[in-house]
Amino acid sequence: MNTTDNNGNGSNGFASLKLGEPIQKAIAKLGYTDPTPIQSQAIPHVLENKDVLGIAQTGTGKTAAFALPILQRLLGREKAPENTTPQKPAVLILAPTRELALQIEDNIKLFSKDMKLQMATVFGGIPKRKQINQIKRGVALIIATPGRLLDLNQMRILDLSEVQVLVLDEADRMMDMGFTKDMTRIVRMLPKVRQTLFFSATMSPDILQLSQHMLHKPVRVEVSPESTTAEKVDDVVLYTVANKKRETTLELLEYEGIEDCLIFTRTKIGADKLERYLKGKQKSVLALHGDKTQNARQKALKNFKEGKCKILVATDVASRGIDISNLSCVINYDVPNEPEAYIHRVGRTGRAGKEGKAFTLCTVHDKDFWRKIELLLGDKVKEYQGHSSPMSAQDRDRMDGKIKMLPNRGKPAFRRGVKRRRR
Repeated sequence: MNTTDNNGNGSNGFASLKLGEPIQKAIAKLGYTDPTPIQSQAIPHVLENKDVLGIAQTGTGKTAAFALPILQRLLGREKAPENTTPQKPAVLILAPTRELALQIEDNIKLFSKDMKLQMATVFGGIPKRKQINQIKRGVALIIATPGRLLDLNQMRILDLSEVQVLVLDEADRMMDMGFTKDMTRIVRMLPKVRQTLFFSATMSPDILQLSQHMLHKPVRVEVSPESTTAEKVDDVVLYTVANKKRETTLELLEYEGIEDCLIFTRTKIGADKLERYLKGKQKSVLALHGDKTQNARQKALKNFKEGKCKILVATDVASRGIDISNLSCVINYDVPNEPEAYIHRVGRTGRAGKEGKAFTLCTVHDKDFWRKIELLLGDKVKEYQGHSSPMSAQDRDRMDGKIKMLPNRGKPAFRRGVKRRRR
């Protein structure tokens, strides 16, 4: 949400959306005055009970885009009957992971602070008993991962026959994680007459086909991804070779004195290998990826946010939805496949006008991926100064005909500062 209106949303901000007093009060306490583009586009349609197909990435304010109008719908109906089994929630929000489910829960709690909303969040990886007891106290709204929801439904703890609003958040990610059949199965359990809000960061043919099965005459709202990184983020490239990337990363961390850092790898195996290497060099580091247990992922993220762990090595899928303030540095250990993924990764630093740095380790095998990112960033990308690249002259020529070899300074070294690429 914005504190100033730069999107042509009108001077009335959230007041123009005609949300109830408890919701407006909560928004004001949070210091929000104007909706983000996805919020200003989606909220009026959701309030009109229309199905919505929303294309927006993490960090655009999409949670509020569906949460605020849903809370408006629940005003006066926040409570559900207690001690009845199965429970029949009015709102179901599906999320791919425990981390995202908990993040949605946190946001809804903030927005409903002046309401007496009964809600539950359920996910796998922990015993069911606590979640069952929470549900039995009565729920009007439930946030769930697909697998745990189906388990509770099979146990007759939940009955989905009276769901009025279904939200699928990060539907593309649920597909990537193999939940397509589970999503379809859950939708079949719901009333045919309902409101469905379908949000995805991407719109592939498969995602479009899935949405067509679940939505009825939807309104499509779309927010274009950011086309560049924040103004105060330094985008820096270091040219290296594949078998020297770990050493390059270590030297960078030590010379720059980087104390907190999010490192992105392309694969789970790569994340584990880098974690082991850095731990062997006495670094405070944890890996975060889909093969870790729910408890391990949650613990790693909690330790990183609290500063107990200084370096988090993560894959793109596992890191989606991570919201960390005051992060000073991002390292792309592997070049992302798409420019949009680069923008999304680097968007974790330099928030709220603060300074940040984004370092990318680039090998000759990354030349096609990196060229697309360079075209997007233009003159904003710089080359690390003083790095004696182990990349051969031949490979440098392969990378880009405009790239000149840095002078050989003998022992690999790092000097503070960056300089612009020669063109």
